[in-house]
Amino acid sequence: MLNRNKASTASLVSAALIILVALILPAKAEERRIALVIGNAAYSNVTPLDNPLNDAELMASSLEAVGFEVILVTEATQLEMVQSIASFGSKLRDAGEDATGLFYYAGHGVQSFGSNFLLPVDIALNDAADLSLVGVPAQAVLWQMFSAKNRTNIVILDACRNNPFTTIADLNDNGLAEMKAPKGTFLSYSTAPGEIAIDGVGSNSPFTEALAQRMSEPGLPVEALFKKVRVDVLSKTGGLQTPWDTSSLTTDFQFVAAEAPPAQLLQMRQLWDSVRLSRDPVQILLFLRANPDSVFTKDARALLQELMLEELQAEAQKPAPDVETAKQPEPAVQPEPVSPGQTERDLIEEARKTGSAEAYENYLSAYPEGAFAELARLELQSIETNAQRTDPISDPQPVVTQEPQQPEPDQETRITFNAPLGIGDAEIATRSIAQLIQGSPRFPPIEGLPEDAWKNKSCASCHQWEQDNLCEQAQTYLKENSEAADKAHPYGGGFKSALRDWARSGCE
Repeated sequence: MLNRNKASTASLVSAALIILVALILPAKAEERRIALVIGNAAYSNVTPLDNPLNDAELMASSLEAVGFEVILVTEATQLEMVQSIASFGSKLRDAGEDATGLFYYAGHGVQSFGSNFLLPVDIALNDAADLSLVGVPAQAVLWQMFSAKNRTNIVILDACRNNPFTTIADLNDNGLAEMKAPKGTFLSYSTAPGEIAIDGVGSNSPFTEALAQRMSEPGLPVEALFKKVRVDVLSKTGGLQTPWDTSSLTTDFQFVAAEAPPAQLLQMRQLWDSVRLSRDPVQILLFLRANPDSVFTKDARALLQELMLEELQAEAQKPAPDVETAKQPEPAVQPEPVSPGQTERDLIEEARKTGSAEAYENYLSAYPEGAFAELARLELQSIETNAQRTDPISDPQPVVTQEPQQPEPDQETRITFNAPLGIGDAEIATRSIAQLIQGSPRFPPIEGLPEDAWKNKSCASCHQWEQDNLCEQAQTYLKENSEAADKAHPYGGGFKSALRDWARSGCE
């Protein structure tokens, strides 16, 4: 008989489970979205514009609605533009590689010798050679993004409305030049390179208005979204303005994630309700492993943390409370609607719970070629093999006046932790308990759990089984009216019976 310290074992199990959570379920860092929005309209030395200020404010509110932290700068001088771009780059670097950076500019913009310049409201220019001294190179934004080393960046320029320097030699080209962007960047222009964009007859430019309207549509990749914007602008301008974009993105980006289909969401909710009501850390771990990005992932992580803290606090109490405070009954779970295959699952589940030959025969009679037919035949074989030997669990106990003593099992059928079981089908009989608990389950640990979450996966990835703590579970099968004895075992009834024999013989 093993000499076990239950409190110590429970503490080790709790610690191991917490370590397991940290290893396989690292906290997912929330993706940061950072945007710099600049709108210049009130130019003092060149032609003022009507809509850039409105466009910048509309874009800022639209970006905030889809999760961006927005830096809004309006009517900016050259110094203010340079400072805001530098501050934006610093924030982007601090946000990490998973962050998304976005730069939007509305106002005057010109090209010179193949380079694009964004014009501050205080620009004063008499010679093209001075443009780099008084303007702000658009490339400066790309330099900041490249320095941040984040995966996804978006640059949107609504800055081709007209050329305010047509009288200056070497500055008579219309529109902006096409820029080369570093890897991971999406560049969007309100019109094609070398063309002029329309400022708009309303309060916003056609391009910015269309972009703001499309941005909140769920599930649209950024490339598809800007394609829709292009169609909208062409329609609004009668074909006079064609938005242009170029991409070197290496990851997918959506301003708003796609919504889950209602049927899929309902199925996921039913599964989560079952796991939630169980309050079983192992079931929650399996749910998270199978559904790492579901709408219930946050709740599952929170419940798992709550259960871990409860367990640690309970073990820290000395002495342990004699009576556990009764919990309020959980609200009843609505039964799942019967779907094709439900009857078959009910039959095999009933067979797993009862572990009787009759139940497995009922299943095979109804579904001789069913999804669980092979497993049912293996379980029947295991039951028949067990019936051929003396089962110390099912043998009637002698009636005595003193406390009944459990008979010692036969040496020939004695089950030990490291020896082959010698009962059941070949998969079970030729392996020991120590080997089996390192293998993969034969049935889903949770009803409805997708196969890719448990099939061909090691039980050791969720359970930290050792001889001591497994013995504690096996001993629950010896208790009368034990809930554990009624539950189906992922290894089947034959293995549960073997665990019961092992516990009876002292867990050696």
